[in-house]
Order: sequence, then C-alpha cells, then structure tokens
Amino acid sequence: MNRIDERLGEMKKRGEKALITFLTAGDPNLEFTKKAIKIMEDEGVDLIEIGVPFSDPSADGPTIQAADMRALEQGTDIFKVFDMVSEIRADISIPLVFLLYYNVIVQYGADAFFKRCAEAGIDGLVIPDLPFEESGEIKEFTEKYGVYQINLVSPTSRDRIEKIAKGSKGFLYCVSSLGVTGEKSSFNTNFEEFFAVINKYSAVPACVGFGISNGKQVRELAAYCDGAIVGSAVVKAIASGESDPEREKALREKLRDLKSGI
Repeated sequence: MNRIDERLGEMKKRGEKALITFLTAGDPNLEFTKKAIKIMEDEGVDLIEIGVPFSDPSADGPTIQAADMRALEQGTDIFKVFDMVSEIRADISIPLVFLLYYNVIVQYGADAFFKRCAEAGIDGLVIPDLPFEESGEIKEFTEKYGVYQINLVSPTSRDRIEKIAKGSKGFLYCVSSLGVTGEKSSFNTNFEEFFAVINKYSAVPACVGFGISNGKQVRELAAYCDGAIVGSAVVKAIASGESDPEREKALREKLRDLKSGI
C-alpha cells in the first residue's frame, strides 16, 4: 500500500485532520534539508512535500521562488535530490511527495524518473503545470511504479471538480484561492460551498493549501476538509536563520504553531 493511503487515508477514516508541510530541497543546502525533514516528522507532520528547485516555478510566489534560486545556486538538481531522499528514507516512515514541474520529468525520461521515485521512496508527485486532462501522458508510469500523481482543484475548477475528484489517488490538493503560493492574511473563497462539491465526489482526503501561514488559519480551513498544506510560511521560517541551530529553532517554532491548529 502507498504510504499516503496508509497515513492520510487512515486518518480520514478516523476523522483526524492532517498537516502537510513543504520545503525546498537544497535551501540552504541538502544536508539541512535532511535535518528539516526529520524535524518535521518528529514534530508530527503527516506528509512532506519536497520542492524540486526549478528556474521558472510558475505556480510559486516570491518566497518559494527565492528558495529555488538559493538551492539552484548551491548546485541542487534532481539527481542530488533523489540521492538525498534515498539517504534519509531509511530513517523516516512519513509519506514524501515531490512538487516539481513537468519538464523535469521529460528531461529525465518518464519511465526512468518514476522508477527512481519508487526506488528512493517517493510516494507521489504534485505537478502544477500538468493538468488533470493531460495526466494520461504519465498514467502508465504512475500505475507501473505505484507513485501517485496528486491532482489539484481550485475554486474555478467548477464542473471539472467531479471528474478530478473521482480520478484522484492519495489526496486531493485543493487550492484555496487564485494566484501563486504565498502567505495570505485572509481568504475570499466560499469554502463551505467549495468543499461541499469536493466532499461529494472525493473518496480520498481533501487538503487545502496556498496562503496558509499560522495555526489559526490551519484550524479555520481544516474545519472544511481533511487537512491543511503549508509551504511559504515554512520556507520563510527556514530562511530566517543564519545558522543551522537558528534555522532548526525557527522551523520547530513554526511547526508547533501550525500543529496547534490541528
């Protein structure tokens, strides 16, 4: 069974809310990324998204864009990220998901890429620039290697929500609002209406992301669905430290704040 089903699927059955966090691989370096992943598991995070740095991350706001640039300047690439995941996987049981852009898969070679995901212990992929309607391009590889493509829906998906929700595996990534990633002070989306449609059709956990930055917002938004996804606020916390001990302290403080909302 895929680790996402084991963790988030079982939590959904028990009515428990999930906390999913994101970090950029290689920011500030891959050794700290390994430390951060272990800290996230220790602090009770339920699934981790690992951002594969990309030169043109179109779905990401300035915080994650800057993290991508810092990671790329360190020479971080998909090969090194795979090696890092392989090294840490033996020490952690938490589900791991890559967030990456489709060109990375194309350049690597789809079959070889999914095979390496399975070998390294990656459980799923969030691919912002590969729409659900085009997911057939990788379907044979997701099925062959048991690595899920995590589908995204947004408030503008409307009549597509039923189709996307019914075709989802692992969990459904529900985008809170239009635009790119980044912390928000408030949300204009009618979440009651949005999730009424999603929960009608989705058999997998539905988790909301984009803009969530603190425990209060986690509590408010998770009330509508199965969990919350936090990216920019975590990346910002890591970037706030000048040394590893400072980064670790800031990361733990942010995670405990976020976890307080679950």
